Amino acid sequence: MDHTAPPLRTATLEPKLPPLGEAGPQPPASPAAPGRPPVRLRALDGLRLLAAMMVCLYHYGGRDGEVSRAWGTSPRNVFPDWSQAFAYGSLGVQIFFVISGFVICMSGWGRGLRAFAVSRVSRLFPAYWAAVVLVTAVFALPVVVYDPVSPSDALVNLTMLQMPLGADRVLGVCWTLWVELRFYVLFAVFVVIPGATRRRVVLFCAAWTMAAVVGDAADEPLLDLVLMPEYAPFFVGGIGLYLLHRFGHDATAWGIVAVSWLLGQHYAVQELWHAPDPRFFSYRQSWVIVAVVTVGFAAVAAVALGRLSWMNWRWLTVAGALTYPFYLVHEHLGWAVIHALNHGLGLPHAVVLPVTVASMLLLAWLLYRLVEIPLTPRLKRALTPPRPSDAPVPPVPRR
Repeated sequence: MDHTAPPLRTATLEPKLPPLGEAGPQPPASPAAPGRPPVRLRALDGLRLLAAMMVCLYHYGGRDGEVSRAWGTSPRNVFPDWSQAFAYGSLGVQIFFVISGFVICMSGWGRGLRAFAVSRVSRLFPAYWAAVVLVTAVFALPVVVYDPVSPSDALVNLTMLQMPLGADRVLGVCWTLWVELRFYVLFAVFVVIPGATRRRVVLFCAAWTMAAVVGDAADEPLLDLVLMPEYAPFFVGGIGLYLLHRFGHDATAWGIVAVSWLLGQHYAVQELWHAPDPRFFSYRQSWVIVAVVTVGFAAVAAVALGRLSWMNWRWLTVAGALTYPFYLVHEHLGWAVIHALNHGLGLPHAVVLPVTVASMLLLAWLLYRLVEIPLTPRLKRALTPPRPSDAPVPPVPRR
């Protein structure tokens, strides 16, 4: 059984990360532990891009569906030696969620509700709006073999609330953003509003973990919707890792991480593993699923504990900046590029794959430069009320 979202109509198909993403947040620096100067966690930027690449390879060569139309056959025939490995790329989303737990706890610490909400909205929406408009426009072209969603559904997609409303998705990966939004709300209500402290964050992790497990056992749709039992361990694990980063080695934080890893690997195997069946595109072995989840937790732990501080290369900052727009556009626009290169130009598959990935990275860079850089600060200023010192001084009436 695949852990992707429900099937869509023609133009919008399943993925499963994010943020991760997260599918989104990218703070400029870590506040670090008390007594340490703030540092840029560039290794975390690189890990985010790596997770996005895992998801990309899954969408291009690790599953059937609409991408088969772009290749002209099943990716299993296109990549007979690699499709099985590409199928594990869907686990990049779980890694996104671990990173998201870490980053949201880091960026929300010490912020009020308004500042936290403004930071999330200004970070997520400019590139998202651009991606929705771009994919809708491209899929409306007569030469594109995929059908666009209806105009009404396309407009609903601009809210990022299409999933609960049952509208067709313009971006297949947007279902992970709906997961992220629910995490933001939980974190804001129980941590940001009362104020982040170590004790409060620990209680939040413990309460969410127990509530998610109970909600899963209750098999109640509303509890599943709110508590997200299959994803909660990854967010909570990331939060536990941030506690280790901020406060150093601590048995409680390690306990949060350990329990989250144990539950996370369980849900990952439950969602992705199935008995060998020729009707399924791929067969993911349970021990490999556990290994990938373990490596994801370990990689974020290495960043949290400073083991990867030597990876302080400036280009990783750019890589982190490209991750979110790349994640948004790579799937559906990648299908169009694969179809054009494969059917239009007749290029060999070994060339089509890297050229498609490179073209999506270039598009992500353009979105970053032309959309995110100018619009993110403007949106942030528009949503931030002026400080009293910035308010215009009323004229003094003449007597």
